Amino acid sequence: MQKLWSYVAIPATALAVLTGSVAWVVLLRPFYYVQIGPLGVCQASGLTAAQARAAYNDVMDYCLGLRPDFAAGVLPFSAEGASHFADVRVLFILNLAFLALSVAVLSSLRVACLRQKTKLPRLAGRTPGFWAACALGGVILIAAALAATDFNRAFTVFHGIFFPGKGNWLFDPATDPVILLLPEEFFRNCAIAIAASLLLLCLVLILRGRRQKK
Repeated sequence: MQKLWSYVAIPATALAVLTGSVAWVVLLRPFYYVQIGPLGVCQASGLTAAQARAAYNDVMDYCLGLRPDFAAGVLPFSAEGASHFADVRVLFILNLAFLALSVAVLSSLRVACLRQKTKLPRLAGRTPGFWAACALGGVILIAAALAATDFNRAFTVFHGIFFPGKGNWLFDPATDPVILLLPEEFFRNCAIAIAASLLLLCLVLILRGRRQKK
């Protein structure tokens, strides 16, 4: 039975690392605020920094399920543009739900091990966290290498995967000026932050998985 727990811990750990790496970038709004100046958001949109922050907060409140209707501060938007953020809302909420689920599973396994005064059995001499980190880290390294060669292409592929058959993510600044608040460079920086934090967590798990004694 305990060996089965180890097999359960592998996908749960990978899911927790993946969704957690996404969640902090989504939830930490100052990550966007500090980029308003360097990315020239105010110049592109014609908004003040305060208006840009307010618009971003409205968008994120909607995408995180904190408000029922879409808004973007003082900026107008089209029904097509709002529909894309409705799609994003589903992904963001799913990400947080999977994060909560994976943490709950890992916490339950931890409690079970504490009660039995044992540890999760190693698999082929390594901890479940080690194997989760190797698999997830390997996939992310490959994806990051491909994205680094052509981020525009990677950006398009990403939307094709997560928003299949939809073109509402292709914004027209004339009808949806909210896109001027979210330049492609911002999404690139988000991807870098997510990949960096994910790989760092994977490295920690790999080192711990190698050094822990049976």
